[in-house]
Parts: sequence; C-alpha cells; structure tokens
Amino acid sequence: MSDRLSVFKTYKLYVGGKFPRSESGRVYEVTDSKGKWLANAPLSSRKDARDAVVAARKAFGGWSGATAYNRGQVLYRVAEMLEGRKDQFVREVADAEGISKSKAAAQVEAAIDRWVWYAGWTDKIAQVVGGANPVAGPFFNLSTPEPTGVVAVVAPQESSFLGLVSVIAPVIATGSTAVVIASEKSPLPALSLGEVLATSDVPGGVVNILTGKTAEIAAPLAAHQDVNAIDLTGTDAELARDLEVAAADNLKRVLRPQPVDFAADPGTHRLTAFLETKTVWHPTGSLGASGSAY
Repeated sequence: MSDRLSVFKTYKLYVGGKFPRSESGRVYEVTDSKGKWLANAPLSSRKDARDAVVAARKAFGGWSGATAYNRGQVLYRVAEMLEGRKDQFVREVADAEGISKSKAAAQVEAAIDRWVWYAGWTDKIAQVVGGANPVAGPFFNLSTPEPTGVVAVVAPQESSFLGLVSVIAPVIATGSTAVVIASEKSPLPALSLGEVLATSDVPGGVVNILTGKTAEIAAPLAAHQDVNAIDLTGTDAELARDLEVAAADNLKRVLRPQPVDFAADPGTHRLTAFLETKTVWHPTGSLGASGSAY
C-alpha cells in the first residue's frame, strides 16, 4: 500500500501570458455537482480585471496586425494541443457539469472541432463581409473588416468548455483580443485552457482568463474606457441590463445574451459581432490616349 501524498493542483489566473494569483489573494471553493470539493479557484478583483485589459491592449497591435492566415495557423495549433490533453479536459468537464465521461468526451471533442472550424474562417471571413462596392464615379470603393479591439467576454455559466471555446475562438480569430470571465460555478476547464494557450503559439495577452464572482468582475470591465466591446452571453437578464448601461458610456459594441445551442453549427454570427468595416475610396487612373480607365 502506497503512503504517497497526493499533489493537488494550484489553479491560477491567466493574464498577459503569465499565471498570477489574484491580486486580492482570495480564493473560493469549486465543487462538483454533488458538492464534493474539487479545487480552490482564484477570486479575481477589480485590479485583476484592469490588469487583464492592459495586457489585452498591449497584445492587440501585434495580433490584429498578423496575417489572417497566420492567425488560422495559431488557432489550429491550439486544437492540436487540446487533442493531446483531451483526457484531462474530459475529467474536468465531467466533474464540472455532473455528466458521464462519454458525454464529457463528446463535448471536449466538439470543442476541439470548434477551434478547427474557426481556424479555417480566419482568412475567409473578409471575403464574406468585405468586397468592392459599385459607385457612380471614377473610383474604387473597397470595404474590409477590421477587429474591434479589446473584447470582454462573459463565458456561459453552464457549458464550461464547449460554450467557453465557442465565445473565445471567434473573438481572437478575427484579430481582437479577449478578457474572459469564466463560469463562476465551473471555472476549472477555463483555467486549464489557459495552460494550453500558454504552451501554444497564442501570444501572451491575446486571451486573458479571470475567475470569481461574475458580477464583481464584469462591472469594471463594462465601464472600462479601454474595452471596446462586451459579450454578455453568461449573464442573467438583470446583470446584462446593468452592464449594457455601463457599456454605453464609451459606445461599446454589445452582444446581448440569448439562448444558444452550442452543439449546433455556430455559423458566422460571432465572427462578425466584433468587426468594424473600413471603407476606402481610391481614384481610378487613365490608361493612355484612349481615355479608358481601370
């Protein structure tokens, strides 16, 4: 009989490519569906939220300036890393959501496939929502999508991994950076995802993951002047209303909460939710003595 002591995992935040403890030093207990203790998760503070925004803003220039093809390669690499750690995520999702290992495995596989889905869209979405516009004059008129900036994301409360991936991947696929508030009840798969992101090719600060009381963290993010948009998927109606009012102060883009079947085809809605459209006019030139133009 072994007298070896178990080594319990210390879960930490993921901010700026590093793994800090909460600035407050606080933690809270995470339990499974039967009330059994699983781990202590960091209880993020307003200062942690502000630090995450600073990291996301710092990373935005390089990430938005990368080619769409390169971003696709990076997202695909995340899927590769998740495939290699699939068993760990199956255990964590099963514990978090109180479901069987087979159902958890189906969700984890769907989440990995979801990363691949969005990896394929990175260099194609511009062809869908951009293009040349017909104008009455000697001009080229071209519309192209551009990332919004720093996006605060309130992850789904119930779908701790598939839903989480479904709200993070489209934000970063199109070149924005994210500050994510993980499920308050089931944060452990999100914190483990941070470990995957850190060991893949995603630059530090592109995704920042916070855990704790959703309302406490979301309020400063909604009011933050350097946050450009907010996804309210994981909020209830009352909290969503309060956050939307706060977000109006600097005209943030807001994605309101609505019922979502994360197992269904995601479509392109979340890809386009946090895109701006830049339109450029350019005069056409004359082609020689004939007077024709291009």
